[in-house]
Amino acid sequence: MKRTAIPATVAVVIALAAGCTVGPRYVRPATPAPAPDAWRMQPPWQQAAPKDAIPKGTWWAIFNDTRLNDYEQQLLKVNPSLAAAKDRLEQARSLARVASSNFFPQLSTDPNGLRQRISGNRQLTGAAPPLYPVDQGVYNIPFSLSYEADLFGSVRSNMRAANATLQATAADLQNAQLVLTAELAADYFTLRELDAEMQVVQSSVEIEQKGLDLVRRRHDGGIASGLEVAQQASLLDGTKTQLSLVEQQRKQYEHAIAVLTGNPPSTFNVPAFALVGAPPPIPLGIPSDLLERRPDIASAERTVAYQNAQVGLARAAFYPLLSLTSSNGYQSRDITTLLSTPSAFWTVGADLLQPVFNGGRNRANLAAAKASYDNAVENYRQTVLTAFQQVEDGLSGLDTLSRAAATQQAAVEDSQHALQIANNRYVGGVTNYLDVITAQSTLLADQRLAVQLLGQRMVTSVYLVKALGGGWDAAQLQKEQVHPKAIQTIQQ
Repeated sequence: MKRTAIPATVAVVIALAAGCTVGPRYVRPATPAPAPDAWRMQPPWQQAAPKDAIPKGTWWAIFNDTRLNDYEQQLLKVNPSLAAAKDRLEQARSLARVASSNFFPQLSTDPNGLRQRISGNRQLTGAAPPLYPVDQGVYNIPFSLSYEADLFGSVRSNMRAANATLQATAADLQNAQLVLTAELAADYFTLRELDAEMQVVQSSVEIEQKGLDLVRRRHDGGIASGLEVAQQASLLDGTKTQLSLVEQQRKQYEHAIAVLTGNPPSTFNVPAFALVGAPPPIPLGIPSDLLERRPDIASAERTVAYQNAQVGLARAAFYPLLSLTSSNGYQSRDITTLLSTPSAFWTVGADLLQPVFNGGRNRANLAAAKASYDNAVENYRQTVLTAFQQVEDGLSGLDTLSRAAATQQAAVEDSQHALQIANNRYVGGVTNYLDVITAQSTLLADQRLAVQLLGQRMVTSVYLVKALGGGWDAAQLQKEQVHPKAIQTIQQ
């Protein structure tokens, strides 16, 4: 009956402790200011659509580029930084399971046995017995049972802290994936812009080479001066230099894509394919959605929850700690009688530890925990503000770049017309060749800027999708929790 009373006592203590906790109730911190009803920049081409319109998990599909899709899938499979983030998540999940083990009694056993001879010349103690050697055995099968009763919520606070860390790590993984995939997309579109820029410069080289051939023929005919030949040759050489520099830039972005996709740069090649088209419409949703769509915001919020649980642990240190222990088993000098009833033994006890004076350690720990919580709250608020800023930056950038691209396209058309007029006037002998050279230089500069603006628009669109969270939803974190399970009672 005394043995059955032990687990019953444990059950009673658990039941009493379940409703007692001294930790603060967690409430999600408020944002620095109420989220606005709409974003400030709403360009005419920008579609307003639900957040689900951004493909979940594969946000880059919105750009409808099969080559980009292939590179992104390679990154998800083999990128070492992403693999390391997954390992950190698995570590946090395991540590949360460690925390859940504190809800259960700890049972251990240490069977042992020995055979020994006691010396016949041993030291005498008490009444002098006959001195002779004695052979005897000692055999034990002990069991030790211990349980820390969660009287004031320290175990529960520790479990909440572990789950908050687990969820923050899961959000960090999603943020790492978002950052890496956005970096890859930005590098990819920059490389495509450089492909288009190379086409423009190569076309200019061909035009300028024809111009040099024309001037040389006219020089040989005594119509053009040597100065005109030298000027055109200088222009052509300068344009070839620009082509080499663009090629070098392209190689650098190609190497970056190689590393992101887990390939050695020396063996990786991205086929040339000029950037065309325009950025797709990006669904924005409303600003308040951003709090649930950004993994970095979710990570910061879960860090606040972790620090809140740490305050609970610090408060619980002021209250008694109750430990229940029980030892039982079998002990005998003869192995043949080890498992008999007379060989059984047992003990049961309890230890109530109440801090009295410890030099103010608990008070200091509580103050430190509260300061860490306040720090986490401010970091969360700063993360929210930064997120709103990044979205507005993306929107204003796209609006400005869109208007700049339209005016720059008009500039390209004007430059092409000016070059045609300059060529006709030169051939007709109305003007010198300097006007042609100036028109060629202006056209090349305008064409390159037009292509660069398209590349900037694509990259800015990528970072806008990233700022919006890439289709991620904080509801995905709900599954990342560890709960104590009955099966753990018999697990190691």
